[in-house]
Amino acid sequence: MKALESQFKSVYEVNYPKVLRLCLGYTNGDLIRSKDLTQEVFIKVWQNLKSFRNQSSISTWIYRITVNTCLIELRKKRTVKLTSSVINVEESNDNFSEEKEEKLKQLYKCIGCLKTESQSIILLELEGLPQKEIADIMGLSHEVIRVRIHRIKNELTKCVKK
Repeated sequence: MKALESQFKSVYEVNYPKVLRLCLGYTNGDLIRSKDLTQEVFIKVWQNLKSFRNQSSISTWIYRITVNTCLIELRKKRTVKLTSSVINVEESNDNFSEEKEEKLKQLYKCIGCLKTESQSIILLELEGLPQKEIADIMGLSHEVIRVRIHRIKNELTKCVKK
């Protein structure tokens, strides 16, 4: 049991910020909902860690759990409202200007207008995951992901410029 606890602690520490940022994308920056979703994700990780089969990297597995958890939440809530302010996850960054905050608000708003699958893809891309890993998480081919990311970026660029 100690080995499992130690493994979970390590997985949690490495992946918590990434999972939280991904959840923030799905909730349009709502920190409270994002923390709740992140907690749900890690409860599922803990419950299923013993059965993880190493068919993919553990981070890919955790991202898949995160995407599924967030999508289930979105289906329950159907309407997602943009919070009045986007809270800076990296609280130590004091250079977070109002201009950057406005750009983030606009980006979250535009991401929130995308179809659910497109939201998942672009949030994983923004998280810095390799496109091949995004393809594995989404269950699509690498080529399809490349094309969709290109289209989503064009759509977001148009949205943010408006």
